[in-house]
Amino acid sequence: MYCKPVVLLPKSTCFFDIRAMVELQTNHIGKGCDRETYSEKSLQKLCGAASGSTDLLPAPSPSTNWTASLLTDSGRDSDLIYRFDGHQAANVPDHVVPQNLTDQFTIATWMKHGPSPGLRAEKETLLCNSDKTEMNRHHYSLYVHNCRLVFLLRRDFTQVDTFRPAEFHWKLEQICDKEWHYYVINVEFPAVTLFVDGVTYEPYLVTDDWPIHTSKIHTQLTVGACWQGGEIATPRFTQYFHGSLSGLTIRPGRIETQKVISCLQACKEGLDINSLESLAKDIKFHFNPAQSVLVVEGEDVDSINTAMTKVSYINSRQFPTPGLRRLHITTTVQCFGEDTCLSIPDIKAIVMVLPPSEPRITITGSNRLIRPASDLRGPLGVAPFKELHITSTVMKGDSFGGSRRPGVMEVMHNLDYCDVLVIGEELNSERESLEIHHSALLGKHLDATNSTSGISIYGVDSMAHYEQALRQVRYRNWRPATLTERRFRLTCSELNGRYTSNEFNLEVSVLHHSAPVEHVNHMASQPQYMRPVHHPLMIHTLNSHMSGAAPPAATVVIVVCIAALVVIVVIGVYRIHATHQEGSREDEDGVKDSEEDWDNSALTITVNPMENIRGAQALGEEAKEEGERVQEEEEDDEEQVGGMTSTESDNSDEDEEEEEGDEREEVKERKQKGKLVWDSSSIAY
Repeated sequence: MYCKPVVLLPKSTCFFDIRAMVELQTNHIGKGCDRETYSEKSLQKLCGAASGSTDLLPAPSPSTNWTASLLTDSGRDSDLIYRFDGHQAANVPDHVVPQNLTDQFTIATWMKHGPSPGLRAEKETLLCNSDKTEMNRHHYSLYVHNCRLVFLLRRDFTQVDTFRPAEFHWKLEQICDKEWHYYVINVEFPAVTLFVDGVTYEPYLVTDDWPIHTSKIHTQLTVGACWQGGEIATPRFTQYFHGSLSGLTIRPGRIETQKVISCLQACKEGLDINSLESLAKDIKFHFNPAQSVLVVEGEDVDSINTAMTKVSYINSRQFPTPGLRRLHITTTVQCFGEDTCLSIPDIKAIVMVLPPSEPRITITGSNRLIRPASDLRGPLGVAPFKELHITSTVMKGDSFGGSRRPGVMEVMHNLDYCDVLVIGEELNSERESLEIHHSALLGKHLDATNSTSGISIYGVDSMAHYEQALRQVRYRNWRPATLTERRFRLTCSELNGRYTSNEFNLEVSVLHHSAPVEHVNHMASQPQYMRPVHHPLMIHTLNSHMSGAAPPAATVVIVVCIAALVVIVVIGVYRIHATHQEGSREDEDGVKDSEEDWDNSALTITVNPMENIRGAQALGEEAKEEGERVQEEEEDDEEQVGGMTSTESDNSDEDEEEEEGDEREEVKERKQKGKLVWDSSSIAY
């Protein structure tokens, strides 16, 4: 945005100096400009402030209920603002009050204050630490008196009982201009420094006082007034504050750097000058710390007009607050050699900030998670949002002039909180929990709180870091016998709820043991459908490995099936082996006898090719009879059966038919017939 103020001045040598002041008026927006609307704690993390600060004006909640009775102004696009009208104050609980204030600490707050009525105004206390009972000593306090800011610090008595600096006074216009300003008091005793909107101010007056003698009287820290617990009949508040406060914090043990202070109070919108190198050499300009006021000075009218055309409005917010921005331009002329100069009227202008393309935050993932009960009972439980994804898209195109080119573009920006709420009955802390481990938040600008109604992760950080943290959320239930399902709802926000995501609903179902009829795999059938086979060795082995825990039904069924199959195979192999052994023994006997007969015949038969066949046959029969007689003397009765001749075989077959049956007889007959054939062939040679 470029401002072209109407500065119509005739060229004349009577002009000595021209001074134009451009002021950006943003009093109607939050704390004075279009700042990010993150909480003070989140801003401290973003700016790199030291940890350990105590928020004395937090949002009301069950754990921070001392601010519940205060008036709030929540209709602004800014952090939570508390308005004090001279009747409200709050006692800070003892467990919240910093107890280790040393020679170094920092007090910071946003304040908007106007002049007090009356000529002799009373003290207006922002913060006060005083005796809770018996006496009315103020140990330290911050208050406004007659548009002066005063910080009181009474040290405790030590070995040196001498005067010490106790009150530090600053007289500034900002204290009573009814505008928002950021005040930071750095204490490095005995030095105390005040920062207002990032600019350093030294006290114009420092008064000494005696230190406070130690006592066993407890103190009371209050906001908006000072507690008077002693020297009166009824303890009460006094010295009420009139104005607005926000982000009142105390950080004990160290002071804040100027870089962090400037970051905390930095405004996202302001004035600027483009193309500084094109300005005339005689042009001088300067900004105020907030860059809401620009002063341009020069001696040449044309140079001033050229400089004013280069004044621009800037807003670095990704999603700026839409609406009007008012400009007030004042021009003064100092003349040389004349009593009167031209009077130039003021100019009022506006800058219209159009509504930005609002982001659409979308949470996607699996809407149903089915897990066995054993997983829920485990030490880590289950991760309901393991497959979670967070994306943000905006309409692509220019919205200037009421037209928009269609299109969608994905953008990356920060989130400031994500809430996981339990749908239905709240969590029963005796058997279930929803939590996130602290290690999941390390290296991120995130914190988390949980309760029986859900878990909240908050802090200004990227969508990627929120994804990583949410995937680490664990749900446990160490008694899931009666649980069938649990439902959760997840929502995320940007800019303190200005933009919210879709409601992502997730159902966690518990898978218990199924009935036997529902098994599809027949290999996993229950034992009652199978032929029972006992195998003591296998049972002993299983019990030794599975002792101390009841095995799942599917495992038992599979083991029993395998055991039965092994037993059947073993029995079959055993029977085949026994039959084979018996046949082998008989074959060995027959083969042995045949070999002996062959050997005997070989020893007794003499082959003479000159003899005729009939003579050879006669000799063979004689030799055969001689060998059989020798064999009958050396072998027992069973062996004789295997080595008989054809005539003896006929007699033996009759005996065997009575003792062993037909099968045995047929086997022996086949063996003996084979033997006779073999002998005949042998004799033929």
